[in-house]
Amino acid sequence: MQGIIEVTGMILKQSPMGEYDRRVCVLTKERGKISAFAKGARKPGSRLAAATNLFVFGTFKLYAGRSSYTMTDADISNYFEALMADYEGAYYGMYFTEIADYYTRENNDEREMLKLLYQSMRALAAESLPNPLVRCIYELKAIVINGEFPGVPTDRKLLDSTVYTIDYIAFSPVEKLYNFTVKEEVLAELQQISREYMHRIVGHTFKSLEILETL
Repeated sequence: MQGIIEVTGMILKQSPMGEYDRRVCVLTKERGKISAFAKGARKPGSRLAAATNLFVFGTFKLYAGRSSYTMTDADISNYFEALMADYEGAYYGMYFTEIADYYTRENNDEREMLKLLYQSMRALAAESLPNPLVRCIYELKAIVINGEFPGVPTDRKLLDSTVYTIDYIAFSPVEKLYNFTVKEEVLAELQQISREYMHRIVGHTFKSLEILETL
């Protein structure tokens, strides 16, 4: 069928359109962040109902119209059901997708950001890693990927383990980010630095973070 393209990505946002349709925002490997309409996705029994939920990762078939995309089919590899069933974990996930939505653009090369988002969602779903550590890693690496990382702070004395961890996050490939834990005192320093950098460098108010910080 003319105009059909296939993209791999994750659903960042979804909203109802009309009586039965959905509009989704998808971060894709091939075309950056795009919006698409999923006709009939809210009808009972629709094959696109589950495929257009938040956090869903897979391959999507889209009809490329003149000014928009229409989703025609999907092959989902991860629904992240366990994360969606965990109230706190779901809000961490929503915060991560908000950051990805804020940073990414259509037709940009967003492969590293997509990879970071997917691996971070998997880390949230892993019971072996504390969510606050996953958050620090995600925030710092997102800043790195977008070329805004200022380096290790030099205006204060940090634990050697904290300095090592920051360097590891900054220079390691995404696939190797979530294979360690840290002591409480290191995590406390990481959280402080990450919060400062998000405030000073990103400077955006994320709705899900406001809720997350009340939990």
